[in-house]
Amino acid sequence: MNSTATLIPVSVIVMTKNEERNIAKCIEALRGFAEIFVVDSGSTDQTRAIARGLGAIVVDFEWNGRYPKKKQWCLENLPFSHDWALYVDADEEMTPQLAEEIRSRLAAGTEHAGYFVAYDYVFLGRILRHGRRVVKLVLLDRHRARFPVQDDLQATNMWEVEGHVQPVVSGPTRALRLRMIHHDHDSLFAYFDRHNRYSDWEAVVRQTGSLDETQPSVRRLMKVVFNVLPFKGIVAFVYFFLARGGFMDGRPGCHFAVASAFYYWQVSAKTYEGRLASVRGDSLTSKASQAPSRPD
Repeated sequence: MNSTATLIPVSVIVMTKNEERNIAKCIEALRGFAEIFVVDSGSTDQTRAIARGLGAIVVDFEWNGRYPKKKQWCLENLPFSHDWALYVDADEEMTPQLAEEIRSRLAAGTEHAGYFVAYDYVFLGRILRHGRRVVKLVLLDRHRARFPVQDDLQATNMWEVEGHVQPVVSGPTRALRLRMIHHDHDSLFAYFDRHNRYSDWEAVVRQTGSLDETQPSVRRLMKVVFNVLPFKGIVAFVYFFLARGGFMDGRPGCHFAVASAFYYWQVSAKTYEGRLASVRGDSLTSKASQAPSRPD
């Protein structure tokens, strides 16, 4: 076990709901960090007991149906011991190499207010090295960071978490060189269920016009261009599988490119559905919503 003097002075936030299949490996991979919060939304499995047994600080969270949602609530309410906060999903794994990069960056002093981390996805038993790459701003100077309101309370299938929202920071950002691993031990059923909810949320915030307001200008411009393209699913597949080399990951890479393309098709179709509903005066979201099994 690392001594207190050698621990990385970062407070890690892991948000959970029924994550007993993932939480142990997630926490074990974070052993080098000085403080680990598991912020739990009423798990009915062994998530909380496992987290406590591994030394994490378990904090209960119950959403009141208003803002702030869970990520911003954490910034405002957790009893932090450190200035830097790191958001890690329960199905993500820190690598020793990335942990050392974080240690080195912070030990040397930094003018940056946040750091982006890229992810290697494990999909159908294989780590994907090519194709679609997810990058998130997850290492934050918590005094200079906030999660913006996205006008998404109508996206009832996303409930308590901000969705695919990057935080806003007061200061420069940069990308870390090394990657984290995204390895979900749940089934493909859970994967598709989760992305069905994500696409509901994204369709709603596209209608409210708030999705891209906090993105960097270049990324925002790319999204604007992509949003006006026809056949988004086909365009996404060609980009991820061919242009970004997803074919080099074999059959799992092909399936992942298809799943990613299908997600973009879902967003497009649901956005169109919402526009039709607006014309009729209906709700922007499905009236048959179901509480999600996990908050990430």
